[in-house]
Amino acid sequence: MNQTFEKNDIEENKAIAAIGYLGILCLVPLLLAKKSKFAQFHGKQALVLFIAEVIVSFVNIIPVLGQIIWVIALVYFLIMTVTGIIKAMNGESWEMPILGKYTSKIDL
Repeated sequence: MNQTFEKNDIEENKAIAAIGYLGILCLVPLLLAKKSKFAQFHGKQALVLFIAEVIVSFVNIIPVLGQIIWVIALVYFLIMTVTGIIKAMNGESWEMPILGKYTSKIDL
């Protein structure tokens, strides 16, 4: 789901879009760049990623199986975070594997 955005929008907001991938900072692009479609796109993806991180942290309570799932999820989250930051800084859009489909359901 590669979207196209205006060049001005990308250049002005790529740093704020990248910051959004750092946990609770997903709120930064969602609240500070409401008019930027580029920042909103990445902010929504980062929000979905953050919600998944919170949910999986509770799975860690389950002995053995929960901890295995937690470790696998942490690797996924790290890869998605780094990829998201790189894509945002390069002015690109991308859909995260697995969780990306939930981004379109967010309406802010």
